[in-house]
Amino acid sequence: MNTPTRITTTAVTLGLAMAMLAGCASTSADAAPTAVSELRLGYFANVTHAPALVGVEEGLFDEALGDVTVQEQVFNAGPAVIEALSAGAIDAAYIGPNPAINTFIQSGGASARVIAGATSGGAALVVRDGIDSPTDLAGTTLASPQLGNTQDVALRSWLKDEGFETTTSGGGDVQVTPTENAQTLTLFQQGKLDGAWLPEPWVSRLVIEGGAHVLVDERELWPDGAFPTTVLLVRAEFAAQHPDVVEDLLEAHLAALAWIDENPDALPSTINAALDAATGKPLADDVLARALENVTFSPDPHAEAFAALVENGVAAGTQKDGSIEGLFDLRALNGLLTAAGADKVDDAGLGAKE
Repeated sequence: MNTPTRITTTAVTLGLAMAMLAGCASTSADAAPTAVSELRLGYFANVTHAPALVGVEEGLFDEALGDVTVQEQVFNAGPAVIEALSAGAIDAAYIGPNPAINTFIQSGGASARVIAGATSGGAALVVRDGIDSPTDLAGTTLASPQLGNTQDVALRSWLKDEGFETTTSGGGDVQVTPTENAQTLTLFQQGKLDGAWLPEPWVSRLVIEGGAHVLVDERELWPDGAFPTTVLLVRAEFAAQHPDVVEDLLEAHLAALAWIDENPDALPSTINAALDAATGKPLADDVLARALENVTFSPDPHAEAFAALVENGVAAGTQKDGSIEGLFDLRALNGLLTAAGADKVDDAGLGAKE
């Protein structure tokens, strides 16, 4: 099936996978590696996590990590991932930026580091018939995947900008009800929700299967339409103890991005195979095609957007204010990109110092 996609991975198209898997010196030489037998990796069964889905389905994680066994865990939303990461139950995760920000601020910078970007775009507010402008939202009930997740923050901060009050307990001018994505679709189809701010493929599922329409495409709210939807986050303690494993993880991640760029026609079937294995529920072809039109995959975490994301989280009432200096450690990523002859990505001054 020839599915149209909007995929930009210019940083990983110059023979990247071959150069990476040939190996290069660790950029974390200041940390002495210790032995580890497994890497516990979290991700979502979402199109916005396609690099993880491809990495699992195509065996790229297993290939890059060699003797280190990759144990995958599937989650619904970011706050649940952070709970697992904080408890030491997982070591790394594909996750939205706001939960990553939240754990970093709450821990005083000790919990985790963003080591790469993954996905931009693929999030929107979809609503029922009869809602055609923001003013029509007064008194409605909208869903988000989980309190404090990236789409929840986006929804609450956008509503505030439009003059609506919300509360984390579900009160205010517009009621925001954090709901598991599959349940959101069911409730919307039953007429029990007026809309939802969701990631792909759930935006497309509500549009195609539920008759919703897009009121706000989040790309419209950001300069040049670029904002982080998914980043790769690693537990700080794990990164310090096992920098070699983290670099191998990055090699697999970049190989997945390269595979996506090089195999657009095979991408839908690969994503669906991974979704079927993870949840037993592959997507309809039209849903997957629409979802892929709305996402861009790249190792750039769009660090320049994170200051605004902090402000949004504070305005939404889902996180406290604080410094995010040091949230990013892109040194290993940029070492791999440089070795492959690709451009480095920028940490907007929020990264680990050389």
